Amino acid sequence: MGTQQSPPNQLLIGLALFLTFFIMQPVYSEVMETAVTPYLANEISQEEAFDRAAEPLKEFMLRETREKDLALFLRASGRDNVAEPMDLPLSVIIPAFAINELRIAFSIGFILFIPFLVIDMVVASILMSMGMFMLPPVMISLPFKILLFVLVDGWYLVVESLLNSFA
Repeated sequence: MGTQQSPPNQLLIGLALFLTFFIMQPVYSEVMETAVTPYLANEISQEEAFDRAAEPLKEFMLRETREKDLALFLRASGRDNVAEPMDLPLSVIIPAFAINELRIAFSIGFILFIPFLVIDMVVASILMSMGMFMLPPVMISLPFKILLFVLVDGWYLVVESLLNSFA
């Protein structure tokens, strides 16, 4: 958007954390019920608790990960193909999930970038045609970009698209 530190990184990180807790709440609850609580009550071993906790995490991540990304890390790890995706180790599933999420984040960023780029180009063209070479286009375009983001309810749209991607 061109706003160097606005919104502040702390705000963005806080929003990301709260959205993560919201989206992952069903998984956290299942891990708590099936693994953590029995382990704390000394009903199961640490290894069994880890295996039980891994199941809901694997289910969630596999649901959100492309097969292409899983195949990349499966090949890179030198492992043989498995019959069921749930048989894959977390060391394959987690990086595949991470690069899939990065791909989605860059897609969202690109979609947000295009309208702001158009605004920058229009403002720069207008300033050049008026002969105002010394006035930085960002000084004029930034308020328009912020206004556009507010008018289209940008935060709602971004958060809604993130939540819908995990529905």
